[in-house]
Amino acid sequence: MFRFAQPEYLWFLLSVPLIIAVYLLYRYGQKRRLERFGDLRVIEGLMPDASPRRVRNKFVLTVIALIWMILALGQPQFGSKLREVTRKGVEIMLAVDVSNSMLAEDFAPNRLERTKNAVNRLIEQLDKDRVGMVVFAGEAYIQLPITSDYISAKSFVSGLNPNMVPVQGTSLARAIELSVRSFSEQSRQSRALILVTDGESHDDDPIAAAQLAKEAGVVIYTVGIGTPQGAPIVIGGEMMKDEEGQIVVSKLDEQLLQQLAVLTGGSYVRASERSVGLDEILRQIGQMEKKEFSSMAFSEYNDQFHYLLALAFVFLLLEFSMLDWKNRFWTRISIFKA
Repeated sequence: MFRFAQPEYLWFLLSVPLIIAVYLLYRYGQKRRLERFGDLRVIEGLMPDASPRRVRNKFVLTVIALIWMILALGQPQFGSKLREVTRKGVEIMLAVDVSNSMLAEDFAPNRLERTKNAVNRLIEQLDKDRVGMVVFAGEAYIQLPITSDYISAKSFVSGLNPNMVPVQGTSLARAIELSVRSFSEQSRQSRALILVTDGESHDDDPIAAAQLAKEAGVVIYTVGIGTPQGAPIVIGGEMMKDEEGQIVVSKLDEQLLQQLAVLTGGSYVRASERSVGLDEILRQIGQMEKKEFSSMAFSEYNDQFHYLLALAFVFLLLEFSMLDWKNRFWTRISIFKA
């Protein structure tokens, strides 16, 4: 496994485009100043040993060396030893509605984007719990199996969109059934399902699915994202219309979501402009019985930063050995044309 032990230093990479921009501005200003003395072709003829290309190449080598040094500061490491790690926590399955109705804009910028931001914040607060993810619309799919790898979980969240599920609609029953099957055998009595949706279920029986979840020891927490009065669904900048040409308005179905939560001993939270409600649900999950989970994890890492520093040194050595002007010796052996 590869990681950066000090990833905060990678923010220095943002300085590289700024350095390049300053260099280009400097070269542009230098050219303008030379133009004041006359035609550039005539001036270049008066300085036969000058080599603008060498100056540019020296700058490129310096920038490459800087990039390697910044990456080295991040302290890259490879995992070298696996061991079994035991943690005590709860398994949390996130079932996220990615149907077209989640594009309604009664929450800015839309319901789905607000959900993604809230789920990311929830994952950041996890410590010893395990998390998985199911996405659903007319069908349900496992997006992320139960894991303790929070970094991977966040990367999956960022890619949530309605195109992930080819069958549109909202099937809460399929989402619940798939989520229940996705928990590990170790987690019985320590299973929480967080269902984030607008609650508009089509052509299934989510109550029956919730009853099966209860029998499997799964506590369902529901988050209603949307407003009872509803909002139009905007796709590609245009409002969705039905077969009769009427604008489709997606409304929050709170009653169904409340029933699903109460049936399994969980709770329902309606999202607001200030908070989606996942923080409150996470506090409630924190009071659940904890189970011990065993998993394999890297316990030792080998530093690799010295290789990057060596590369940076090589590029700096090339930059140092390259003169700003032409000469017979470097013209014969240099790999850079003057």
